[in-house]
Amino acid sequence: MTGRPAVVLLSGGLDSATVTALARAQGFEVHALTMLYGQRHAIEGEAAKRVGQALGVTAHVFQHIDLRAFGGSALTDDIAVPKSSPDAGPSQGIPVTYVPARNTILLSFALAYAETIHACDVFIGVNAVDYSGYPDCRPAFIAAFEHLANVATKAGVEGHRFTLHAPLIDLTKAQIIQQGLELGVDFSLTHSCYDPSPDGLACGSCESCNIRRHGFNEANVADPTRYAPAQPY
Repeated sequence: MTGRPAVVLLSGGLDSATVTALARAQGFEVHALTMLYGQRHAIEGEAAKRVGQALGVTAHVFQHIDLRAFGGSALTDDIAVPKSSPDAGPSQGIPVTYVPARNTILLSFALAYAETIHACDVFIGVNAVDYSGYPDCRPAFIAAFEHLANVATKAGVEGHRFTLHAPLIDLTKAQIIQQGLELGVDFSLTHSCYDPSPDGLACGSCESCNIRRHGFNEANVADPTRYAPAQPY
């Protein structure tokens, strides 16, 4: 591709896969960044590799850090991932699966990567409609980080303005799935579950699984996810 470079945070979930496809469709030369931060569902790194290969990204960096040193989340600590019926509504408040400052940390790495490759565009798949109550998925956070990027970097102060793209932020999960399909995303390659089985099957009852399942149902699209046998809650 001959478009200008952009860094895309690619976790391996359906949102980040859709954002990757969207960035490519807009003509960007995609440099994918997958952060392996000690998360319980580290299998999503394998999904990110599959998605990156399928979508033909220009480069794909896998960066290892270990937020387990801090803990404080069901994804990085010895805290059970909450389970509920697929018919249960979203949780109230900020759930225990929130990882302290995760998107700030991930975007900081993406910003550093962007500056080294002279990219002024960074993409992230955050969503403020069907999201799980995370404060770092809100439009206010995106606007604040974009401002920070432009005052905290050499490129920014020299006039090379950074743009932080969050194109899915106002979409429902069903709308994200529909857009991804239009862009040719193979959602069978993606992974969303917070607490997968050792062989990679989705648990089917964590909030991430429930949001994903509801999204496919509302989009009237077959869910390609491989779920483990149902367990009592």
